[in-house]
Amino acid sequence: MKVQITTAWKKTLGRIAVSVLAIAALASLVTYEAAKPMSARAAVGAPAAAPLDESSVGALLSLDQAMETLAARVTPAIVNVAVTSKSKQDNATDQQMPDDMKQFFGPGFGQFFGPRNHQPQIEHGIGSGVIISPDGYIVTNNHVIDGAVDIRVTMSNRKILTAKLVGADPLTDLAVIKVDGGSLPSIPWGDSTVLRPGQTVLAFGNPFGFRFTVTRGIVSALNRPNPFSDNARKPGEFIQTDAAINPGNSGGPLVDARGEVVGINTFLISSSGQFAGMGFAIPTQIVKPTVDTLIRDGKVTHGYMGIGISDVTPENAKFFNVNDASGAVVTQVEADSPAAKAGLKVGDVIAELDGKKVSDAGDLQVEVGQRRPGTTIKLEVVRDGKTMNLPVTLEAMDSRDKGNNETGEADHGKMHWGIGLSDMTPEIREQLQAPRDLHGAVIEQVQPGSSADNAGLQRGDIIVQVNRHDVQSASDVQQALGSVAKGHDAILLVWSNGGNTFRVLHAPEGS
Repeated sequence: MKVQITTAWKKTLGRIAVSVLAIAALASLVTYEAAKPMSARAAVGAPAAAPLDESSVGALLSLDQAMETLAARVTPAIVNVAVTSKSKQDNATDQQMPDDMKQFFGPGFGQFFGPRNHQPQIEHGIGSGVIISPDGYIVTNNHVIDGAVDIRVTMSNRKILTAKLVGADPLTDLAVIKVDGGSLPSIPWGDSTVLRPGQTVLAFGNPFGFRFTVTRGIVSALNRPNPFSDNARKPGEFIQTDAAINPGNSGGPLVDARGEVVGINTFLISSSGQFAGMGFAIPTQIVKPTVDTLIRDGKVTHGYMGIGISDVTPENAKFFNVNDASGAVVTQVEADSPAAKAGLKVGDVIAELDGKKVSDAGDLQVEVGQRRPGTTIKLEVVRDGKTMNLPVTLEAMDSRDKGNNETGEADHGKMHWGIGLSDMTPEIREQLQAPRDLHGAVIEQVQPGSSADNAGLQRGDIIVQVNRHDVQSASDVQQALGSVAKGHDAILLVWSNGGNTFRVLHAPEGS
């Protein structure tokens, strides 16, 4: 007998089957939960670890709060310095030709085409600066604004202001610019002479164009010597820090824990050109007097003795009959220099200057460089174990290099058009590789921001004509520029890098 299952009975059996499957699945889940590893069960719903008790890390939190307060105080006084400048491309075809083509044609290929004249090229650069007074004086590096025809600063509130160059000092690599304003945020000077290795410092600036960056570190070392081989007269005494300094930080301040400027960041030492733990800042013992002079006079003239010096060390002290390894030993005396006139000799150890002990050669270099030409200083000198006092009357640094024909200091010379001049000499002609039949006046100096600077003139250029008239000497140029009517421009024919170009000197403002 067949059993027939009705539709209703089929539905009843289906419900029973689903219920059985559900019960089986639930049983399997319960079995898995009971058998799974403890680690798997702990990952679900385990409470997060509690934060450290504030009393345990209170010192760190207090430090963070102090750093935040310090950064908030200083940052409004930091500016981004954007510079537009003119530079000249080298005129020699050899220097412009790709290396692979030079190898194919040979190094003398360019001479068959003759000199090529190039107008000054426009370049853009950025750096940093710090506002030091509410009326808008800003300190930066000379290398940031060198050759600038336009300077603009961006404040931390994104406001952009046009800045004017007040003065620059290439020797110390410092410059002062100014913006119009009142009640601007500023930060005070600190005393770099009381810094000690290990102290906390912060570096502010605009590295790689990332504006208003702050980095923290310590004073790694003090009184680092001048590492630049291009000019031994540049003072050292740099502050070394591990607070990160990168391209774009130049001109920004190094600040102590009180929010005071103790240095101006200026360079780093790295095999890659990027920060590697060694940044350097100019100490305020050099910065402040230089800045004060630039604001007052627009330029700095450094005192000069005419000697070469090095440190007295434990290794060499006995050879100079001195008891301790301090002071500066004279290694060279220039003929007819202030030092020579005062009777200084090679091997003398300078122990004191105006009653103040000289710690090392860098210390002496800074102290003398900050004295004005014409000042008489008193040196305590140890010679062969005997102490003597010698007065030295300082001259202006580089005065011998400029010679007596620097007519640019006259009313219509450097201060008016922005150039310092000298006559052509056989030595200068050879150095510049100028043709024998070329006559004119050699540019010795170009004042930053001047008419000559804006025209792209540079040291070593030779002025051949003024207003389409030949000139033979520096006095000819002085006379020709002096005869230019007030408010009128002048045109110069200038020999530079093997070729002649015309340059327009625009009438200075207020002339």
